[in-house]
Amino acid sequence: MTILVTGGAGFIGSNFVLDWLAQSDETLVNLDALTYAGNLDNLASLNGDARHVFVKGDIGDAALVAQLLATYEPRALVNFAAESHVDRSILGPADFIHTNILGTFQLLEAVRAYWHTLEGHAKAAFRFLHVSTDEVYGSLSLSDPAFTERHRYEPNSPYSASKAASDHLVRAYHHTYGLPVLTTNCSNNYGPFHFPEKLIPLCIHNALAGKPLPIYGDGQQIRDWLYVTDHCSAIRRVLEAGQLGETYNVGGWNEKPNLEVVQVLCSILDELSPAASGRSYAEQINFVTDRPGHDRRYAIDATKLERELGWRPLETFETGIRKTVSWYLDNQAWVQNVTSGAYRDWVGTQYSAAKPLIEEA
Repeated sequence: MTILVTGGAGFIGSNFVLDWLAQSDETLVNLDALTYAGNLDNLASLNGDARHVFVKGDIGDAALVAQLLATYEPRALVNFAAESHVDRSILGPADFIHTNILGTFQLLEAVRAYWHTLEGHAKAAFRFLHVSTDEVYGSLSLSDPAFTERHRYEPNSPYSASKAASDHLVRAYHHTYGLPVLTTNCSNNYGPFHFPEKLIPLCIHNALAGKPLPIYGDGQQIRDWLYVTDHCSAIRRVLEAGQLGETYNVGGWNEKPNLEVVQVLCSILDELSPAASGRSYAEQINFVTDRPGHDRRYAIDATKLERELGWRPLETFETGIRKTVSWYLDNQAWVQNVTSGAYRDWVGTQYSAAKPLIEEA
């Protein structure tokens, strides 16, 4: 038996690949274009493991995807491949349209053609699981109930709009062509191998380097935080027992303002790796101009996933953030390898125009 994973060298994808192969001897074919956030160092522990077949390529390459499907005959495809950072989508939306919309379309077309060649149990058992985001639902006020699967789509950035479009394509291919699809919409992930452009890994990296910790606006934007291995276990469960055509929200039940998240990780760093100056890392917090269209609050209601499939996250925010900070402290060589070149250029572009609002935290 084989599964095909797209985007399996990125943050969530690589954690899923490692988690899957830690629990299964099933062959996993990993297709990744290795753009800036795709990193084979994430999968170094699998070097020489015959169960992991890596293929460098784009989900929009219809001929390549068709060849992989015909050659390996996977029983399932899990699609992580996406451009995924809101800030990058604001600066350059074209890549997000290309990968998240056109790429998903090409992938669905290739899978549909492959699925029609299957017969009997193989056809009935095949699954296409599309991994998406809570950002497709838009923004909540402080008093609004959390997003359920029936919440109206109201994307507010080029990133979330492109993911919303991909979700709609997946849904349409099920209802029009009968393709056996599943969709998951997750909250903010954090954990090992997170590319240091997102809030938590960026602030850990900057704190240790003695640099400012940039916080947009007043830092009171609220997110639901999901430890990445909990997300992986949810995907495995949905793949195993999810109802065809259904969407499942995956959340950590951990709503936190961005400023509180950074203050907590600074406190852990103060404990585990005190600054030579003797000062708290929290003194490096620097409030900068908010980004355009910044959603105020995301919150996931994962009741459906618990009620129907019996899944709940194992990590609290307190346990997950401590594991995350410890991982970055223990893997500084990985951090140094990824914080170079294109990443440094992007950070310079993104934050050069962001003027400090408050000089001292």
